[in-house]
Amino acid sequence: MKALSLNGVQGRRELKHEMTNMDCYLLRNKLKHYMEKDPHAKENGMYSIRSVYFDNFDNKVMNQKKEGLFERDKFRVRLYDNNMDFLNLEKKSKRNNLTYKQKCPITAKEYERIRFGDISWMETDSRQLMQELYWQMAMFQLRPVTVVDYEREVFIYRYGNVRVTFDSSIRTSLRNNDVLNPNIPMVDTEPDIVLLEVKYDEFLPNVIKQLLQVSDLRAGAYSKYQVSRMYG
Repeated sequence: MKALSLNGVQGRRELKHEMTNMDCYLLRNKLKHYMEKDPHAKENGMYSIRSVYFDNFDNKVMNQKKEGLFERDKFRVRLYDNNMDFLNLEKKSKRNNLTYKQKCPITAKEYERIRFGDISWMETDSRQLMQELYWQMAMFQLRPVTVVDYEREVFIYRYGNVRVTFDSSIRTSLRNNDVLNPNIPMVDTEPDIVLLEVKYDEFLPNVIKQLLQVSDLRAGAYSKYQVSRMYG
């Protein structure tokens, strides 16, 4: 069945598993014979991701994730490899079993205005996503709460538009939202855990299903934001 769309964005299926470093090593060495490495990655096949997540005083976003609500939204500002010149505001939505991601560019100056509560300009901004964030901040008091860092390795399989990612070295800033500060103190969360994510469109090819059959995979709704909040 074809994936549905939300605001013109096609929904994708997303599976998450926790795995050990050893299982990650074994699976990586199988995938590299069948899948391509992400062409945007560094020479070692990895790139760094830093995100600051929005939530409110009642932990609305985190609690919706814990409760497993079928309809929920999460806003974040994200940058790659500490490049402050290319920031994105992203909205990740869950509708039943499909995941939708929308994004738009945001400047460092704009994020700093948002961080310090100067948001009135967002109401009439030309970017729809910025307007949506404004109303969430105005109605539910969403604010940037926590910075999360991790290293990502990506494998791509073009049939089915499959992306298999390994996220490791997940770190949290606790309650510091200064995402543009390269020297912000970060704390390790679960250094022995690697998060495996499998994302695809209408189908997951059998060859990928077979490759993913490794031992000690714990299926679940692992959330890097939720884990980071366990520490503060």
